[in-house]
Order: sequence, then C-alpha cells, then structure tokens
Amino acid sequence: MFTVLDCVTDRHDAAITSVSAVIASIGMLAFFHLLMRAEENTHARRRNWRIVAACSAGLSVWATHFVAMLAYQGSITLHFDLLLTAFSALIAIVGFWLAIQGGFQDVYRLATSAALITLAVAAMHFVGMAGLEAAARLHFEWAEIAAGGAIAFALFTLCLLAFKHVRTRMRIVPAAGSAVLGICVLHFTSMAATVITPDPSIALSTKGSADTIWLTSSVAMVTLLILASSIVAVVIDRHLVDLKGFANSTLDGLAIVRDGAIIEVNARFARLLDRDAAALVGLRPDDLMTASDGQPIDAARTGTLEAVPLLGEKARVFEIAVHTIEYGGRPSQVIALRDLTERRTVQKKVEYLARHDILTGLTNRSTFQDSLEMQLAHGAETGKPFALLALDLDRFKAVNDLFGHAEGDRVLRDVAGILRACCRGGDTVARIGGDEFVILTSEGVGNVSAGALAERVHAAFRERMNVSIDPTAVGVSIGIAVYPKDGLDADTLTQAADVALYRAKAGGRGMHAFYDLTMDQERRDRRLLEGDLRQAIARDELHLVFQPIEALEPRQTVGYEALLRWTHPTRGNVSPELFIPIAEESGIILAIGEWALMEACRQATDWNPALKVAVNVSAIQFRLANLAFVVGSILDVTGLAPQRLELEITETALLKDRAMTLDILTQIKALGVKIVMDDFGTGYSSLSNLQSFPFDRLKIDRSFIAGMATDPNARAIVRSVVSLGRSLGLPVTAEGIETPAQYQIVIDEGCAHAQGYLLGKPAAGPERRIARSSGRTAFAGGR
Repeated sequence: MFTVLDCVTDRHDAAITSVSAVIASIGMLAFFHLLMRAEENTHARRRNWRIVAACSAGLSVWATHFVAMLAYQGSITLHFDLLLTAFSALIAIVGFWLAIQGGFQDVYRLATSAALITLAVAAMHFVGMAGLEAAARLHFEWAEIAAGGAIAFALFTLCLLAFKHVRTRMRIVPAAGSAVLGICVLHFTSMAATVITPDPSIALSTKGSADTIWLTSSVAMVTLLILASSIVAVVIDRHLVDLKGFANSTLDGLAIVRDGAIIEVNARFARLLDRDAAALVGLRPDDLMTASDGQPIDAARTGTLEAVPLLGEKARVFEIAVHTIEYGGRPSQVIALRDLTERRTVQKKVEYLARHDILTGLTNRSTFQDSLEMQLAHGAETGKPFALLALDLDRFKAVNDLFGHAEGDRVLRDVAGILRACCRGGDTVARIGGDEFVILTSEGVGNVSAGALAERVHAAFRERMNVSIDPTAVGVSIGIAVYPKDGLDADTLTQAADVALYRAKAGGRGMHAFYDLTMDQERRDRRLLEGDLRQAIARDELHLVFQPIEALEPRQTVGYEALLRWTHPTRGNVSPELFIPIAEESGIILAIGEWALMEACRQATDWNPALKVAVNVSAIQFRLANLAFVVGSILDVTGLAPQRLELEITETALLKDRAMTLDILTQIKALGVKIVMDDFGTGYSSLSNLQSFPFDRLKIDRSFIAGMATDPNARAIVRSVVSLGRSLGLPVTAEGIETPAQYQIVIDEGCAHAQGYLLGKPAAGPERRIARSSGRTAFAGGR
C-alpha cells in the first residue's frame, strides 16, 4: 500500500507535470480574459462569450488533471476509460458555465460561483478517477479531501474577488494565479488522500512508455489548440468589433469601393441613403448619387464636392471626399459622405436674415445700401433716372406706446404688405429703422412716376389704415429724391430724400414732397443754428427779459414772467419761435431750461420781496425724474423764497408720461412753488387735467383774448374759463392784452390778472426793491 503523494514526488515525469501546470495557467488566463470580454459586450453577445469561457476553463482543468495522471511512472500501468474521461471533461465545462451565469455582483453570488467551481473541479477529478483502469484497488481518505476542498473554495473565492475588484486589465493575472492554486490544491490533496492497493488478480494489458508520451502529447496539443483558439478569437473579435464600432460611430458615411463596386459600408452611409447596408454592397456609387462636377463618384479628387442622392429623400445635399487606401491587401477607394442638408438650411436662413428685416421680411438697411450702389453704378452708364422714396409712419409711436410692442409689430407687418402691393416688380422696398422705410424704384422713373407711386401709397393707407375705425391705424409721410438731378451718389441722394421727408412732415404729415435746393438750404441753416445753440450758454449769448403780470382789482404789478432771448453773434436776435422748437427737438432745452430757471431766480432775489417770478418749463424737462430736486437746488443756491416762484407748464407735458409728470409736479408743489397751467384751453382733456392736479393759477391762451372783440364764441370761452377757475378757486390770468378794449373785457369777465404789451413789454426787469402798489409798468422792450 502507498499514497499518490509519494508517487508525485518520486515517480512522476517532471516535464509532463510542467506541461500540466502550463496548461492550467494558460487555461485560467484565457478563462478570465474571456470573462472580461463578455463584460465589455452587449447582453446578446455576452452569453456566447460565457460559453466559450466555460469551455476554455473546463477543458484546461480537465487537461491539467489528465496530463498530471499521465505523468505517473511506476510499476502499475494506468489506463483510462474513454467514456468516463470524456464525461469528466463535460462535467468541468458545465460546472464552470453554471458558476459564471449569475455574475459576481454581490457576496452571495460570488460565494455561490466559487462553490460551483469547487464542486465542478472535484466532480471532474473523481469521475476521471473512476475511469482509471489499473491492477490495483482505490481507497479515499474523505476527511483529507474535504479539507482540500475547503482550501480550494477559499482560493476560488479569492480569485473571483480579485477579478471583480481590480479595475485594470491586469486583474486577470492575480485571478488566474489564485485559480491555478485552487486547482492544484484540490487535485493534489485529493491524490494525496487516494490510497492505491495493487491487486495482481486484476489482469490488464500493459502499455509502453511511448504510448504514454504519445497520449500526453496529443492531449496537450489539443488542449493548447483550444486555448489558443479562444485567445485568438478574443483578439480578433475585439479588433473587428471595435473597428466596426469605430467606423459606425463617425457622423460621416463611409463606403469602400473596389473595381467600381461597393464592398463595405458603415451604418451611417446606409442611413444617409435609406437602405440596408447589405443591400448597398455590390452597387456602383453612381447608382446612388450624382456628383456636382459630373465625374464618377469614386473618381480621385483633391478636395470635397457636393452630390445629390438618387435614393431616399432627393432634396438633401451631400458633401463627398474620395481617397485611395489599401483595404484587404488591394488598392481601394474610400468615399466619405456627409449630410449638408441641415447646414445648408441654416446657412440659407442666416443669409436671409443677413439680407432681410426679420420682422417684416423686407430688405434691410445693409442690403438696401448695396442695391442703391448697384443702381447708381448702372445709372451712371445708362443715364436713366430713378427715384428714392423715404417714408416715415405718422402716429406709430403713439400706437406702439398705447397698444404695446406686439401690436406695433403687427402694424409694421401690415405696412410692409401695403408697400409691397403698391410697388412694381423692379422696385426695392426696405425697412431701415423702427418705423422708417424706403422705396428704391427701377430705372426710368422720374418725378411724375415717383409722384404717382407716392399717391398710390397714400391711397392704400387711406383705404387700409382708416383711423376713424381703427385706433391702431397710422399714416405715412414721404420724401422723394430723383437721380440724377437730386444727387449722384448714395449719401447725397439719401440726404435729399430725408430733407424732402422732413418738409413733408413739417407740412402737416400724411403728405409727400419732392426735394429742392431751398429745402436743403433750410435744413443746413437749421443744423448750423442747432450747433450754435449748443454753444450759446458757454458764449453768454442768452439772456432773460421780464414781462409784468398785473392784478386787475386792485390794479398793481404782482410779478414778472421771464422770457428767454438769444442774441446770435452774426444773426443778431433770433426769434424764440425759431430756436425754442430746435432746442426741444435736439434736447438742448434741458440745459437751457435749467440755466433760465437759475438766472430768473437769481435776478428775482434783487426785486421787491412781494413780486413773484414766473418761468416756463418745457414738457421735455419733465422727462427728467429729478426735476423737483433741480428746482429745490436752485432755490437753495439763489436764496429765493419758494412761494415767489411760479412754474408755467402747458398741457403737452401731461401727455407723454402722465403719472410721472403728476408725481414730479406734486414734489415741486411740496417745496412751496406755485404751478400755473399755461395756454389753457388749447390742449387735450383740460378738465381732466384740472381734476388730476391742484394747479395754483390758469392762463387763458392769447388766441382767445385776440378774438374777444369780434368773435362771441371767443368771449364765451373766456367767460367759461373764468367761471370754471372761480368755482375751483383758481385765479385766471389773461395774456396777450394789446388793446384797451381787450383790457376792459377781461375786467368785465372777472379775470384776476392780465399780461400783455398794453400793460408792459418785456424788459430787463424791475428796479431793485421798489414796491409797485399801483400804476402801469413802463418798461420798454420788444417781443
């Protein structure tokens, strides 16, 4: 009797034993490599790779056991039953396959897998031992076998833990090492616990050592071939799948062409042509699309070009590039296909937006300038006239402010439709600003045709923009300049049309006007005057004159109204009716108004403290939210008592931003300053304004005073205003008194104060601190 452990150390061929160890190592490396590949694949492919991994592991363990048994050298000849030997290999394969099905996600599954591997290796070992044919009897020491199984279970658990938790690709090395130790421990422990008792009564045929070597070599070769095939399959699959995935991941379609026919395409190429990839193989590229240069699709080119498809959606646009490569050992052409349809759509949209107004769809300013330059260049060659019409919408700002920007946008779109309908095919309609439009006519259009076009536009506006039934309706003013008589270049012609537009708007709006040299001179003079006006304060050209305001009962001077005058160094005295509108339109009135208020308060401090000073405040000044602060600061600086200052405003100031204006007036009144409504009766909603704010005094507009002697209606209006003022507790001042008859009438109608040339002309101001308790003012001056 002897143990197998003695035989391993003394009677086994070392070379064959080494082969079994190599088989076990390679087999486990292949097993874990295949498992790693299975993890990287999709769910559908993972099952196939697990089957391959189970076969590699089962066969390698089986071969390790079989070759190790064949390495035995002794007096007892060992033979193996073919059926049981093959069945033991199947047991190992199935056992490993079951062990890896559930994965190793948690401790329970990992322990279960390690137990299944241990049982599979043990079952394979003992089924193989059952197929052993020898002149001896076998006896097993099961306690020792159980101990070996426990150690093997621990090692298999360790190998699975290493495979799960090590994140690098080298994790297969420690995993395979632990698995090989587990196989060896289980195998040699089981062999050590196996007792072989020779029995001469068992008669078996004896095989030579050459037969043993041949069997060992055959098993080793077959096993190594299987393992090598598994490893090669992994490598090839990895490269093929990864290469195909790489080709399919690109946004470009790729097709390989050889001898004029497609031999391979990626998924993107097939999708672009709305066909299956297999259906495209074998077709000619020219059957699929047409190149813009007319050459064959697969012809060699140095750059890219466009192509249109013959399959699928034919409205698409492709970009193709062709290169020659070596594919499959032979020169081939690779066609790279890119879909430009979406890019071209976006590009066309960008180009459209760059040349058109996004709201109305009309030509924009930039494109209009290009068209005008081209028209001028062509006109210089042919000498034919054409017209440029500048259009500005009337009342649009009020519509936009009252009804909102959305409604304003709708009005602009309607205007664009009207202008398109009025123009001929060769005319260009453009929107160059908020409510500014231009029409560039075709050649051959002179004054008569341009005037007819303007009349058509006005007629269309009267028809479709009727303000009596549509509160959002707008009008249009048109200025016309004609090439070549009004200008030979773009700037001159555009400026001429603008000048004509200004004249049309000044003429009452809703009109059209042609450019002439007189207009241009007036506009130039106005611009020069505006430039000089900006410097008037710094040059000390402005000064104030004062016109007395007289109480009628008892008759006495109660104050003076400050009137602004401008003495130009070359033009002399400039009329306020000329420069005040310029100051308001240009915004210069803000600086001039503050200066006038400061100067009036400064001079009034030298007067009799019983006299008041009245200063006109422009509606433009109420756009400043800090106007009350400015008034208070001037009072502080000059030292004038607030109750001596009266600010005269017209109802126009209440139209722009009524809430803001009333808030500013309330702040000013809180300072102690008096607020007077000037030119009462000529504004809008006068009664509503009186109700909204407690004014301190009313001034009847001079136009009613001038007509009292001859127009009963004018006198009735004066009487009504006086009665209204009396009922509201507001003194009424009649201004513009120039005749004794007018003076007597305002006395008879009950006016509290009067002002006019009859009572005193604007002059430098009252003498210092001289009280005027009665009598007429006697200041000379002019207005």
